[in-house]
Amino acid sequence: MHVQEWLETVPAVAVYALVGLVIGLESLGIPLPGEIILVSSALLASQHGDIDPVILGACATAGAIIGDSIGYAIGRKGGRPLLAWLGARFPRHFSEGHIATAERSFQKWGMWAVFFGRFVALLRIFAGPLAGVLRMPYWKFLTANVLGGILWAGGTTAVIYYVGIVAESWLKRFSWLGLVAAVLVGVVSMLVLRRKAARATARRPGADPEPVPAAD
Repeated sequence: MHVQEWLETVPAVAVYALVGLVIGLESLGIPLPGEIILVSSALLASQHGDIDPVILGACATAGAIIGDSIGYAIGRKGGRPLLAWLGARFPRHFSEGHIATAERSFQKWGMWAVFFGRFVALLRIFAGPLAGVLRMPYWKFLTANVLGGILWAGGTTAVIYYVGIVAESWLKRFSWLGLVAAVLVGVVSMLVLRRKAARATARRPGADPEPVPAAD
């Protein structure tokens, strides 16, 4: 069976559920390829008549907002011992260096670290739990969380969907090579964002930033 024909047999509800679940778990603090799943699903929606891009974007947005909120609650309850536990379980993602980098971003930018962190792979995992550990006022966190979730999830879905529509003449002959290319788009975008974040961190002055207010 042609790959395009096989993809069209995938139930739309399964795609919605997968996107919402993976992005929600990643936002909660579990290292998962949420960005790759979102990019691939949006591209699939452009060629799959049963997948509504609006519903897809809404599921991605809901997963991002709910996952971040749960991560915030867990971080607020678990405190710094939670970060130590995560570092032991996921040393590649929750190393002391990564935590320190994310914490400096939060201390310097406050609620905006939550908003812009949605677009950076490293901060996207840390945002919810770390905001809770640092006891950022919830209304600030929620405002940045909602705005960032809508712009990142909705914007990514819209851009990739319309790119797929424009490239429809090529994608009509979707092959396994094309499927791999769709996944590589997500991987490359994630790696580029990580590299840019690392360079920005390296260039950041070493002055002590202002702390995040501890008041509720």
